[in-house]
Amino acid sequence: MRKLTITTFLSLDGVMQAPGGPDEDRDGGFVHGGWVVPYVDERLIQLMTDVTARAGALLLGRRTYDIFAATWPLADADDPIGARMNGLPKYVASTTLGAVTWRNSTLLTGDVAEAVAKLKKEDGGEIQVHGSGRLAQTLLRHDLVDEFHLLVFPVLLGSGTRLFAAGTVPSALLPVAVTTMPSGVVICTYTRAGGVEHGAMGPETGNWR
Repeated sequence: MRKLTITTFLSLDGVMQAPGGPDEDRDGGFVHGGWVVPYVDERLIQLMTDVTARAGALLLGRRTYDIFAATWPLADADDPIGARMNGLPKYVASTTLGAVTWRNSTLLTGDVAEAVAKLKKEDGGEIQVHGSGRLAQTLLRHDLVDEFHLLVFPVLLGSGTRLFAAGTVPSALLPVAVTTMPSGVVICTYTRAGGVEHGAMGPETGNWR
């Protein structure tokens, strides 16, 4: 069974929209595009190089696919992340795209959850989802996500598309690794850990100390 991971840049208040540039995604009047750029340093680039190096395939929603397909083919030939992104098999979940032209891309047809479940049963390495917020919610609803790799940046944006927005499936997560960079970026890796557990606390419950 192939592992499916979600890798996403997040602000501290959970926004994932347009991390890479001012015109990346202005939906909803978003004016903070490029908010990760001040925090990009050699350590972050090396981290993302390591992440993409272990990928066996990319699984992307339409919006993220459009952004990646317009930018990564422009990368220099010696860019390790660009070379990896361009060379990997790419599966695109979209009901509006008629064709996909980025090298090694395949448009998933029919039910997305069923198609992804079949992909996970095939031979191959890790299936990585980058960004793709709506797709992530679909994968969560069908219990197809094995691991979250969240890069949380020390910035509050106040508006924009959030990865865990209204409608997120309640889930418990198990922390696997947490790393803090000098820039203040916190890299958190979580695996799924079943449903949310509930309880009560306070002096009246005996659970205060």
